[in-house]
Amino acid sequence: MNIDLLVHGGDVLTMDDAGTVVHGGAVAVHEGEIVAVGPAEELCTRFTAEESVDAQGCLVLPGLINTHTHLAMTLLRGRADDVTLQGFLERVIKWEAELLTPKNVAAAVRLAVAESIRAGVTSALDMYWFHEAAEQAAREAGWRLHSGPTFMDVPDPADGIAYEDRLSWARRDLAARGTARPGHRPALFAHSAYTLSPGQLTDIAALAREFGALLHLHAAENATEVATVEVRHGKRPVELLDSLGILGPDVLLAHAVDLTGPEIAALARTGTSVAHCPVSNLKLGCGIAPVPRLLGAGVTVGLGTDGAVSSNTLDMLGAVRQAALVHKAGGDPTAVGAEQAVRMATIEGARALGLADQLGSLEAGKRADLIVLDLGAPHLRPLHDPWSTLAYAAHSADVRDTVVDGRLLMRDRGLRTLDEGAVLADLEILAPG
Repeated sequence: MNIDLLVHGGDVLTMDDAGTVVHGGAVAVHEGEIVAVGPAEELCTRFTAEESVDAQGCLVLPGLINTHTHLAMTLLRGRADDVTLQGFLERVIKWEAELLTPKNVAAAVRLAVAESIRAGVTSALDMYWFHEAAEQAAREAGWRLHSGPTFMDVPDPADGIAYEDRLSWARRDLAARGTARPGHRPALFAHSAYTLSPGQLTDIAALAREFGALLHLHAAENATEVATVEVRHGKRPVELLDSLGILGPDVLLAHAVDLTGPEIAALARTGTSVAHCPVSNLKLGCGIAPVPRLLGAGVTVGLGTDGAVSSNTLDMLGAVRQAALVHKAGGDPTAVGAEQAVRMATIEGARALGLADQLGSLEAGKRADLIVLDLGAPHLRPLHDPWSTLAYAAHSADVRDTVVDGRLLMRDRGLRTLDEGAVLADLEILAPG
């Protein structure tokens, strides 16, 4: 059988339910879909590929999924360091109003996509202004972006659309999308319970459910946010969302750092997912999300980097490492294990997006988003356990090849769909160093 792409010879970490690892394995891809996973000897005989990638001496695994970010914040990288969340927001909202245009967002997203492809990140959930420009930039690069209209009731929104007009604008946006493309789903973004009223949150959630869209919100990022919402609305953020009937399997909360036991139970009861952003949470002094307790309650937890202002990089392997390490600070080295942390960046991230049937693992019938990680560097040898190597030793620079929808966006560390020099030159004009 003729196919488009065959990646063969490496150890394939499928991330399926059984955690199957195929030593000396291969992944066969045709028309953007995985058609077979198995021993390289068998698949190399069975298939004739238009393009072949020799992955001997490498790990082959699903592309990493960033479940919470603000991609165009690459434009502001390094401009709001060593401040609290509230100090960060005061600075960033002002700069956004001054700097953001569709052209600037597109340029900043191209930089973010280049960084992400190099880091083995094949898709991201992106909450930001001018999502149309972001989606176009990602589409041109062949990269998988999940985005949509964002709601934040501030006096001067960056895109100039007052809240009173945003629901009808968002409705038109969702209606225009029609049938979701493979590996995508529509999404709406409600910034938080401290920038939107209970009535606004309820209306946005209703609109999301009308179109079967994922609803993504910041919630309980730090104690100050929780206190602010409690003073304004008489309830803590997650408690408020639960009382409004907003929580559910179509909802993904970013951060969820400051949670009570009953709130964790509410997330589990409603099937609400969490995007854990350990690097951003530590850098802003927000605290450490109770991930072991969330996992123990059965809550789906994915990983995110947050924006490149609050985390400074879009390095998902860095988030994997931090997630595997920070929860051990309480004295339990098993709190979040290496394999669990890697799964949070792959299949659990896909589950949090409601796309686990299409993304997050290397199985026949799923979209062909995968990466090849080169094990040739000294810091990766010897290889006793692939999960340990990924969680505790690997770096984004070890990613050699990145495939999205069956298309090689990076081969042998060379970007194929972006002119990296032009991307950097565009950003230098907007934000000279």
